[in-house]
Amino acid sequence: MEEFCVLVDRCLAGNQQAIMELVDQYQGPVFGLCYRMLRHRQDAEDMAQETFVRAVRSLVRWDRGREFLPWLLAIAANRCRTLLSRRTRRPVTTSLVEPVADEAGLEEPARRMAEELQVALAAVRPEYRQAFLQFHVRQASYNDIAASLGRPVGTIKTWVHRARRELIEQLTWRGALAEVRYALR
Repeated sequence: MEEFCVLVDRCLAGNQQAIMELVDQYQGPVFGLCYRMLRHRQDAEDMAQETFVRAVRSLVRWDRGREFLPWLLAIAANRCRTLLSRRTRRPVTTSLVEPVADEAGLEEPARRMAEELQVALAAVRPEYRQAFLQFHVRQASYNDIAASLGRPVGTIKTWVHRARRELIEQLTWRGALAEVRYALR
């Protein structure tokens, strides 16, 4: 703890190297929290950066008798909540799957399947959905996903597998998979 307080003192003195050390030490947990809350990599990166700017400005008010990480994560959570409240004020539409337009007869089934996929994905457990989307949409590696979510690689592989399984179960339950098989005949 004493060593950390020396680092904080160097940060308070304006030492850029010390500030970079502080950021390097805590960027993983801060980004992980921001990503879990926002579910969008760019927003999470922006909020993590804002978190460190605010933390460095507010270091003088940090109570040295308390742990640093919970204080820092509280700042990150507050930044994310602020962004989320702004997000709810403006509608955001995103499409996960775009309709296939190669063959004229497949456009409508593809559109319906995209809608079914959106509904089914919303029912998947949030942490599974995050890992699944990073892997399949963002095409991130398991290692990158593990780093961004702050979890072991094995856990990420399990989550992606379970997300697939839950999606198949949801799509089967809703009858969407049978509809696609029929349209492809």
